[in-house]
Amino acid sequence: MESVVVDIHHHQMVGSDHCGELRPYKSKHILTQRSLEIVHVSSHNFTLQYSILTQLGYYQDTVERENQDSFCIKTQIQCNPNVHVFGVFDGHGQYGAQCSNFVNDRLVEILSSDSTLLDDPLKAYTSAFLAINSELHDSEIDDTMSGTTAITVLVVGDTLYVANDGDSRAVIAVKNGDQILAEDLSVDQTSFRKDEYERVKLCGARVLSIDQVEGFKDPNIQNWGEEENEGSDPPRLWIPNGMYPGTAFTRSVGDSTAEKIGVIADPEISVVKLTPNHLFFVVASDGVFEFLPSRTIVNMVRYSCKSLELINCYYISNLLAILLIYPSFICWHPSVSSCEICLLCIF
Repeated sequence: MESVVVDIHHHQMVGSDHCGELRPYKSKHILTQRSLEIVHVSSHNFTLQYSILTQLGYYQDTVERENQDSFCIKTQIQCNPNVHVFGVFDGHGQYGAQCSNFVNDRLVEILSSDSTLLDDPLKAYTSAFLAINSELHDSEIDDTMSGTTAITVLVVGDTLYVANDGDSRAVIAVKNGDQILAEDLSVDQTSFRKDEYERVKLCGARVLSIDQVEGFKDPNIQNWGEEENEGSDPPRLWIPNGMYPGTAFTRSVGDSTAEKIGVIADPEISVVKLTPNHLFFVVASDGVFEFLPSRTIVNMVRYSCKSLELINCYYISNLLAILLIYPSFICWHPSVSSCEICLLCIF
């Protein structure tokens, strides 16, 4: 699991900058846990405070499995104190870790060298993902049945550009009167969405759950309903005459086989103008949101931080570890296996 929480404060503090890469798995589940770090957005006189936590999943057959999640926090893109990027990349398949890190590295490199970034962030952002997808296909990494989802937030002054490829998610806490609401900054790209379902069907994909593929359920039933009602057997994508690739997402980077049946790398980008009512946002892999709804995550952070002024460099890391990771393990307990999770929290 990887996750970032970012806290937004409207006062001046000293900035910082780093990119993150997962440490090797040792004897504990937690791979990366960094205390609060701060960056100043001088153009609008506020600060972003952030912390990172990653955690290895558990797989009975491959106990020493490599973590396929990676994260990136790159501040001061192009040496600009007002431009920063936060991202979580959830790899999958045999070479998922390599795909995840490849996309992670190249996204920062491309954004850092794109002279059009500030003039047209939307175009630059989209072009970056399409270029990376093409580069990954041409690289030495075998992405035939491997790839990565990506959820990234580009901060340009007081504006967030949120690019999503797949089923990881970003959510922001918004103060509305006496309430603090959870607003999703991205929409999961799966076959639960009618528009995505119809798009991949037009590309030749069969959309079936595993039970349908194996003959336990009628394959003609295509009314999927809501994601949370389908349990652990979601609709997946299959080639017309085969039992692969079986992806539950409809967009990703890599996955050259799935690309033939409509899995594309074109990100969906949402734009949010920050206001004093925006308190913090969370960027995390689907290992978090599979068990914890957006509103639950926001409430966990909210109730633990009754006053944002109480947050300090140790508290936020403990918050991530105890309130987000531990409940996920409780949710996973009945399962034989559990996937990695990665969470970034930005205040």
